[in-house]
Amino acid sequence: MIGAREQAEATGGAERRPPAGPAGRAGGLHSRTRTTLVALAFLLPNLSGFLVFTLWPVFYSLVIAFTNYNLLQAQPHRWIGPANFIKLFHTQDFWLYFINTFYLMLGLPVSIAGSLCLAILLSQRIRGVIVYRTLFYLPSFTAGVALFILWKSLYNPDFGPVNVVIRAAADLLGRNVHGPDWLVSTQNLLGLKVEEVGASAKDFGLGARDALMFMGIWVAIGGSNMLLYIAGLANIPQDLYEAARIDGAGRWALFRHVTWPQLAPTTFFIVVMSLIGGLQGGFDQARVMTLGGPAGTTTTLSYYIYTKAFEDFQIGYASAVAWILFALIFAITLVNWRYGSRYVND
Repeated sequence: MIGAREQAEATGGAERRPPAGPAGRAGGLHSRTRTTLVALAFLLPNLSGFLVFTLWPVFYSLVIAFTNYNLLQAQPHRWIGPANFIKLFHTQDFWLYFINTFYLMLGLPVSIAGSLCLAILLSQRIRGVIVYRTLFYLPSFTAGVALFILWKSLYNPDFGPVNVVIRAAADLLGRNVHGPDWLVSTQNLLGLKVEEVGASAKDFGLGARDALMFMGIWVAIGGSNMLLYIAGLANIPQDLYEAARIDGAGRWALFRHVTWPQLAPTTFFIVVMSLIGGLQGGFDQARVMTLGGPAGTTTTLSYYIYTKAFEDFQIGYASAVAWILFALIFAITLVNWRYGSRYVND
């Protein structure tokens, strides 16, 4: 016969388990509920901030986009349906600022390619490479307003360093060149007209739009994209390079068949985030450097939303423009995920 001690040890584990009946299930449910409530208590401060300062304003902006809400209260606020959306699609200014937004994004391919080239150079085993990385990334630490004020001085048409260098180079070639007027010129590299959608030869040149685009390229090349590419290059297995060299691959073949495919996820992320940032951007530069001018040539959709809301006080119309911008960003992001991700997964 089994002794009492041995019997207790044999059945001890079973006695410590909760009963499998309704009482056991109720105890387990009570424990899970208590855990959930404790977790919600810790999340409540952050969740409350999200609900009050993010979700509610977003929902409210969607509602007032269908109203004639105006801060001047010149007329009673009322529901007008899609009238704001119909109005903006028939407004010339909206399409001009829509074009301005995409014009400033023309520098994105150059800045991404420049970041990749710079990352490859700074990934080499050279002395003091950490110092060089720091120097190239330093502009990203500079506050935006201070950086824009600096570039505004650089672009001064009379005594700005940019035109001084241009005039000096022209003098060496025996030519008399004054230099572009930059931030006060409506000319641009595509010859886009100022007051209507179209192009003309007299509008071809260098102007405010190009100045902001060149500044954006310079800032972006040594910024976060460079760091992302450096991290991506560090994660590429060296075995792939060794195998390719054994097969006789040169530098270009190594980049084309090893480096570039391995950097596909990094490039995909950079492209998506750059497009989103480009569509949302343009406000800071325009506010500090040009006030949207000259003649609205540097007014982007984000700055247009600001002017309609806080200068013209047309909150309902500004909300409609904001939601059109959101729809545009959402659609482009979906296209990127639909067609761009296949190259990452291949």
